[in-house]
Amino acid sequence: MITVENLTIQSGDFRLEEISLHIPTGEYGVLMGQTGSGKTTLVECLCGLRSLEKGRIELAGQDVTELRPGERNIGYVPQDGALFPMMTVRSHLALPLSIRKWKPADITHRTDEMAQMLGIEHLLDRLPGKLSGGEIQRVALGRALAFSPTTLVLDEPLSAMDDQTREQMYQLLKNVQEWTQATVLHITHSYREARELADCQFEIRQGRIEPVTQLENEQAENTSVHGMEEK
Repeated sequence: MITVENLTIQSGDFRLEEISLHIPTGEYGVLMGQTGSGKTTLVECLCGLRSLEKGRIELAGQDVTELRPGERNIGYVPQDGALFPMMTVRSHLALPLSIRKWKPADITHRTDEMAQMLGIEHLLDRLPGKLSGGEIQRVALGRALAFSPTTLVLDEPLSAMDDQTREQMYQLLKNVQEWTQATVLHITHSYREARELADCQFEIRQGRIEPVTQLENEQAENTSVHGMEEK
């Protein structure tokens, strides 16, 4: 479960007030909004990377408003993957486990398990510079999921992919959610991604978060597609 209640956030001249959001346990939530609407700011607050003026954040039934990032049990996948250039894929998958002081044998077992689940066993000894965009996101996803978080946050994870890779990632993300039963918040500009993945969908509109119905999403997607065709 992800519950955000009456959050007020100030970031320079930008401000969000009285923001609320609820994603039921185990569901895949998608949050949309125009550039500059505050999506990333909200994600940073959720993860504990940005302070808030007031409000409350509850994850998996626990009030985490005052907890540090590492205490919130969140797996976070940033937009560009944010891999370390001199670390192998295996090292990336093992990193969150080493930080949490897992035993070496358990780290090896979990790393192999994650690699198999994500289809990247053949990449374990490669550096990020030798990976495609889709492979980078699979590694970032594996790193985020390695320690079995209850909450998964994805910040525009498919934005830089070609159509074929994006289609493959739709299925992978569906499988991952089924396997892990994590509650997911997925940030995107894409109505197609929302239609393919969302159990529940929201949009930031004029500083407020509003639920989006399936019909509204289909109408918006059709409008976007027709606009591209006219150009």
